[in-house]
Amino acid sequence: MARPAPAVPPSLLIYGGGWLGQAVARAALTLGGSVTATSRDAGRRAQLAEDGITPIDPADAAGLRTAVAEASAILITAPPEAGGCPGARDLIPALAASGSWPDWIGYVSSTAVYGNRDGGWAFEDDALNAASLEGARRVRAEQDWLDAGQGMGLTVQLFRLPGLYGPGRSVIERLRDGSARLVRKPGQVFNRVHVDDVVAGLFASMARPRPGAAYNLTDDEPCAAETVTAWAAERLGLPRPPEVDWTDPSVSEGMRRFYLDSKRISNARAKAELGWRPRYPSYREGLQALIDAAGT
Repeated sequence: MARPAPAVPPSLLIYGGGWLGQAVARAALTLGGSVTATSRDAGRRAQLAEDGITPIDPADAAGLRTAVAEASAILITAPPEAGGCPGARDLIPALAASGSWPDWIGYVSSTAVYGNRDGGWAFEDDALNAASLEGARRVRAEQDWLDAGQGMGLTVQLFRLPGLYGPGRSVIERLRDGSARLVRKPGQVFNRVHVDDVVAGLFASMARPRPGAAYNLTDDEPCAAETVTAWAAERLGLPRPPEVDWTDPSVSEGMRRFYLDSKRISNARAKAELGWRPRYPSYREGLQALIDAAGT
């Protein structure tokens, strides 16, 4: 099945100019759109400007109102904080003040909202049962944006992502620098997704917006993390890293969060409604592309 042509808005505002936000911005620029992205860090704003992205400090309320008024689409990638979603805190008042109705608003969430499924499948309409603080914050942020959409007549969509990987951020770097571990947790599985497939899914939604919809953007093959690590080590010609239990102190807190839940995430709705297909349906295609791009 051919992919639908991506819909690139004339003016895209990205709240959260981090790794994912920059990937979306670069793709939009390549396809002829214009992009504004927020960052609280002056150095990152300078880098955004060098890359052709209009930078803005989210603390600049007047500038943010102007950016919101000019945006035909808004994407929120910044993670929630203890006080809620910073994007909702800053953008919803700006939307109200500017009287703007962008064609599309996307909130990037996490599959952590589903909690543990003991290896079972999770679908978008399932009850949310977050088992972590991060997941609970995501549940709250999702609801804040859905409430804003209903209350203000805005076209809000949610995108739930599993572990994200791509250039410069994958098990490949950890294997090469010696920090990778074969983390064992019997029976534990989860999905992952290549950053390029997330970008494609977001653009597919811009072409077919559905207010209030939630989409899982994941690969097709949930599996154990140790399987991925072992495969990548073999492809790189490197020795398998040491085996550790998931509770071992050498496993970072950030990595350990992925082991709290065991579940398989369905991407059937995104395929059916958006015409989206992951270019990298499993870790094998995605990691091999990264290895090939690095010339090793």
